[in-house]
Amino acid sequence: MATPAAAANDEAARRLAPRLKALARPFVLLPAAWLLLLLACAVAAPLVAPYDPFHPDLKHRLEAPNALYWLGTDDLGRDTLSRLVFGARTALLASLESVAIGAVLGIGIGLAAGYLGGWLDRVAMRLADVMQSIPAVLLALALIGVFGKGLGNAMLAVGLIFSVSFMRITRAVVLAERERLYVDAARVLGLGPLAIMLRQILPNVAGPLVVQASISLGTALLIEAMLSFLGVGADSTQVSWGAMLETARQFQSEQPFLPVLPGVAITLTVLAFNLLGDALRDSLLPGGPRVPRRAAAVTAARPVADDVGWVEALPADTLLRIEHLTVRLQGPQGDAELLSDVSLHLRRGEVLGLVGESGCGKSITAAAIIGLLPPAARVSGGSVRLGETELVGMDEALARRVRGRRIGMVFQDAVAALSPVHTVGRQLIDAVRAHGGLDARQARARAIELLEMVGVPDAQRRMDDYPHQFSGGMAQRVVIAGALACDPELLIADEPTTALDVTIQAQVLDLLMELRERLGMSILLITHDLGVVADACDRVAVMYAGQMVETGPVREVLARPRHPYTAALLAAMPKGGGDAAVLATIPGRVPPAWAWPQGCRFHPRCPHAGEVCAGAAVGLVQGVRCVRVEGLEPWKGERVLL
Repeated sequence: MATPAAAANDEAARRLAPRLKALARPFVLLPAAWLLLLLACAVAAPLVAPYDPFHPDLKHRLEAPNALYWLGTDDLGRDTLSRLVFGARTALLASLESVAIGAVLGIGIGLAAGYLGGWLDRVAMRLADVMQSIPAVLLALALIGVFGKGLGNAMLAVGLIFSVSFMRITRAVVLAERERLYVDAARVLGLGPLAIMLRQILPNVAGPLVVQASISLGTALLIEAMLSFLGVGADSTQVSWGAMLETARQFQSEQPFLPVLPGVAITLTVLAFNLLGDALRDSLLPGGPRVPRRAAAVTAARPVADDVGWVEALPADTLLRIEHLTVRLQGPQGDAELLSDVSLHLRRGEVLGLVGESGCGKSITAAAIIGLLPPAARVSGGSVRLGETELVGMDEALARRVRGRRIGMVFQDAVAALSPVHTVGRQLIDAVRAHGGLDARQARARAIELLEMVGVPDAQRRMDDYPHQFSGGMAQRVVIAGALACDPELLIADEPTTALDVTIQAQVLDLLMELRERLGMSILLITHDLGVVADACDRVAVMYAGQMVETGPVREVLARPRHPYTAALLAAMPKGGGDAAVLATIPGRVPPAWAWPQGCRFHPRCPHAGEVCAGAAVGLVQGVRCVRVEGLEPWKGERVLL
């Protein structure tokens, strides 16, 4: 039977096979062979060329191909074959020079503009619009007029023109790539913007840039030939195919064969670059030991008043304190309130479950804690404190010190949270080195220790594997290892078991609980599954429509829910045994943020709703947000086995 590693390697080979097959087509091999031939001639030109390309011999001027001069001679009797060979050196060197200049400038500016946005993006795009509004040849001639004649200055001008195209393409792909989950994961680990741009995003967007570079090489060669034809490119000390065409134009009537060879060389080389670019497009583009922290004893209580005057006593060992947090979003439907007056706390060493249907605001709460709200969202009120550190409004420098070092995060889709073009070892090493002074060897040892801690077998060998070579459960363990890289005080687990089968779910939950006991960290566990809450959490907070509707110890809330929404969630849970009764459902759905109901936001779906429920806003009183909580009969549903 094949091992999992062998199966993963087979899968990788299967995915790679179509790309290799695409690169093995005749329309790819022939252009590649032509370019390799040119490269060999350019590198070894003095050895390949039979004559000195600059040595005139007027006795043999304008000769047709013969036994002495295989491709004939020009107007000064210089060997055409030797000049073609040395012309290949000039053509390739000029093309590489201009594309390198364009790529370095364009990719650098495009990365910064796409990832950082703001004024830099606006200024870069306006400059690009101005440069692209001017014909490329006219702009090149204008720049040559400023810099002076000569091949180096000509290619500098061409490189500046190319930088606009590279900048636009890079910015476009980075705008899409920066929203990927692995970028958020890198930010959570505390990597700075420069490290994220160069070491995370750039390798993942390399495909379109390689294709653009290959096509630009052909364009650069064509522009170089044109400028040399006009006399503003290569000088008399260099051989250029464009200059050979200009000479041939003058003496075409005497020797008709003279312009054919440089013209064919330019045509074949440009065509080869374009065909190779098409092939690349088809193949590259998509269709020390740890010291556990223990919870301190409760020695005092801190009163915090809520919106209606009820006072909640917070333990002295409170690690995370969220008070009256409000998040608003400016969207197509207008200004919407994603979170409304959210308050909760988490003690050191405690596991708090955050539950509710999709769209209730659980993930937005986690994003607000760690400072990763969407660009259009903002915290409009309230406070988030980690210990004594205020997280609302923190600058990027403080955010990098908090993320990864004090707060770790485990995302729902483990494979998407890992960069597909880096090995898991590389990604863990980056996370370790982002916050510490470890050298490469120490960071690798620490990464191996992390993989062993989360139960990845043969950790040292698997350091060099890529994310696609891990199963879903093992990939989730790698993400957990990354979140624990710098011994965080708080771990936010955003539905870490949703995409896994039941057996793997139990393994991941057991791992989280084991790490909690070993490291003494606090866990905010976001989940849909009340069974997970009952099994793993100390306290639970129930969210609905951007508000906390009920909070309290797990045993109390699940055994005797006081809010109708909590009771409805419990009634909808599958029960064990052979009872085939139809599960209860909650009528309707969670309304969108721009259409929250007035009064109690659950009242359109609540079987106990009355006129009073649709009136004024309801506050959280003694852990419950319901105006009729005292008048409702105790919930008669089946109790959860705790």
